Amino acid sequence: MAAVPAWTMLPDLDEAYHMMIRSQSSDPIAIGTLFSETGGTARVESSLKRAAILAVEQINAEGGLLGRDLQILGCDPQSVPRLYKLGAAEMLAEQGVRYIFGCYTSACRKAVLPEVERHGGLLFFPTFYEGFEFSQNCIYSGCAPNQNITLMLQHMLKSHGRRFYLVGSNYVFPYETNRIVRDYVSMNGGAVVEERYVPMAPANEQIERILDEIAAHPDVLVISTLVGDNILPFYRGYRRRGIDPWQRPIASPVTSEAEIAGMDLLDAAGHISSAPYFQSIASPQNRAFLAAYAQRFGSSLDVCSTTEAVYLQMHLFAAAVRRCGSLEPEAVRRALPDQPFLAPQGLVGIDRATQHTRLWPRIGRVTPEGQFRILAAAPAAVAPDPYMITPEDEMRSLSVAQGGIAMP
Repeated sequence: MAAVPAWTMLPDLDEAYHMMIRSQSSDPIAIGTLFSETGGTARVESSLKRAAILAVEQINAEGGLLGRDLQILGCDPQSVPRLYKLGAAEMLAEQGVRYIFGCYTSACRKAVLPEVERHGGLLFFPTFYEGFEFSQNCIYSGCAPNQNITLMLQHMLKSHGRRFYLVGSNYVFPYETNRIVRDYVSMNGGAVVEERYVPMAPANEQIERILDEIAAHPDVLVISTLVGDNILPFYRGYRRRGIDPWQRPIASPVTSEAEIAGMDLLDAAGHISSAPYFQSIASPQNRAFLAAYAQRFGSSLDVCSTTEAVYLQMHLFAAAVRRCGSLEPEAVRRALPDQPFLAPQGLVGIDRATQHTRLWPRIGRVTPEGQFRILAAAPAAVAPDPYMITPEDEMRSLSVAQGGIAMP
């Protein structure tokens, strides 16, 4: 038996997050989670862990699944892909886990997925990502590129300008996203004037040099795919250079309420993000979700689109188990598609062909109070297209299949 890594059981985490699973069939069902509480992506991932706990508690309050409660087994992978892989291997091989909810970056997903496939488990991945992937052992509930990037670019070109400076973190999601950005901007008469990448680790000197370049080009707009700890100093440095975000907003498919909760509001106000979910959505389901989250954890300021994705994934999983009457991953996988769930963002469901999720693309702008005012929204849930060949094809399919995008 492999030794348990020292980091798999941390005493300072929520006790409910670390219940060990006994062998008897009448005992609770083990659900694995991989969300970091330390490292560069901890600010966001801590809220994802809390969403998993909230959803599990709600499911258990309704009677659990097949007469058994769910219990969460988790660890802190410290924002390091190798530790996500070790955590997944330990849970799958030694702890009886067959379902894992987790990973935030694509690098971590790619590290974990081979372990899940090897053990015949099912990974529920909640984050927006670059697309061009399919695994029978993965359910994807973050945006595919056609569900956030194209709407964001359409808005920026229409309302703000045609020259762009791209800055991102040095891994696959920013590179692939910016490939789509370059193609779309070029086909629509715009230009990308520069493209820069920084390490995932704090890179303050590189951030400062990039901001100096941006400040020296007063006609460029920034598209940011920075992830983790570099987001806050980038937005802070942008304001300190006197750049007016109401005239030259940073646009990002990454920056969310979770990062804004850690910013000076003056650094955040005026900037634009794309996501299927914002806290400001005015629906009974969203109000109930935020109220339950705040009651359980003391505040809902850090809730963002990926938080909501974990929550809806857990409830979709529960509905699939009830539907098929089995805990076998293959049976659950087959039961998941075409089963609607009224999530805080709207009615969603898993697409059978791709195992990605139908979502509601939106564009939001940060208000002086730190919330997003929704500027644009799809009139219906948009089907995922993770294999988008060109953005032009995707915008045409949106127009035909979804009746266009509502642009107030």
